[in-house]
Amino acid sequence: MVYRAIGLMSGSSLDGLDIAFVHLHENAGKWNFEIIKADCYEYDEEWKSRLKSATTLNALDYQLLHTSYGHYLGEQVNKFISENNLQYQVQIISSHGHTTFHVPKKKMTAQLGDGAAIAAATGINVVSDLRAMDMALGGQGAPIVPIGEKLLLNDLDFFLNLGGIANISFKKEEKFIAFDVCPANAVLNLLANKAGKEFDDKGEIAFQGNINEELLTKLNNLEYYGHAYPKSLANSFGAEVVYPVIQDSGCEIEDAMRTYVEHIAKQIKNAVKNLLSDNNQLAEENWQLKTGNWKLLSTGGGSFNNFLTERIKNNLNELNIEVVVPDENLIKYKEAAVMALIGVLRWREENNVLSSVTGASRNSIGGAVWIGQEA
Repeated sequence: MVYRAIGLMSGSSLDGLDIAFVHLHENAGKWNFEIIKADCYEYDEEWKSRLKSATTLNALDYQLLHTSYGHYLGEQVNKFISENNLQYQVQIISSHGHTTFHVPKKKMTAQLGDGAAIAAATGINVVSDLRAMDMALGGQGAPIVPIGEKLLLNDLDFFLNLGGIANISFKKEEKFIAFDVCPANAVLNLLANKAGKEFDDKGEIAFQGNINEELLTKLNNLEYYGHAYPKSLANSFGAEVVYPVIQDSGCEIEDAMRTYVEHIAKQIKNAVKNLLSDNNQLAEENWQLKTGNWKLLSTGGGSFNNFLTERIKNNLNELNIEVVVPDENLIKYKEAAVMALIGVLRWREENNVLSSVTGASRNSIGGAVWIGQEA
């Protein structure tokens, strides 16, 4: 069976809306995929501002933004379909939405982008609210991408996504384990903005700096990093917790950037140690590494940061981990492609969120379905 689906993903770094048109082929429980067309539509300054300030709105204005953003997503899909001559080819749209609130302890997560509005604007069936069921079952609601890694990329061991937040997943025996590691581009971009740039192209700013050991120690000692998985981060963690620590250090931008790159690389190394050790909680002086030659797939916008990738490779080389950076299409649009798969699985009424990853009481079929097609 072949499904022709669009996946939508808006990351915490607010660089734009990722749209991927994917062919998903299922045969006797085995899946293959091909990204046929993909693009990133950058947000204009108005939308960046509206999404950034969403958590400060009153209840009515927040709901109005939710609806407005849903219609905007539908319009962007229509534009994408038109530009790529995909009329009458798309069977389903699966939209992650833009995360605003994420409070696992209270079983609540919120993503902007009304699925009904997308369905009404496009006339295509839509799946949205992908994390809600897992949260209701006591899970973290994140990460949800590992279902795609399990079904579509099962020949690799580790999967690292370097987006606004860095998250990692690991195929451990028959189960997938995953969690958010640390803020990545969300903080790097804030530092680049302070230097008058949108982002640190290829890591050139960080390359010029020196590590501030005092700052690095403070960052590595943040409480979150001592928590056991499953665990996940709210988008606000980078801006409200991490960035103030960097500001208080008084470092020059180059040194702050260099230090934070090292922080990301060290936390990824620690995450891998945790996943390969016999115990969840990492004891730096007493952990037992399972031997083997492992492969880690690195995707997300941070994979284009050459210096960050180099530092990650250097750190993971000590653990016999080979870092694989795939083709540009997969780097950019893996998450959007997996969103398409999650939507298709929801349509098939099959599990699309893994409890071994999120800590929920069971696997679940997540997503609200909106019928855009006329009966």
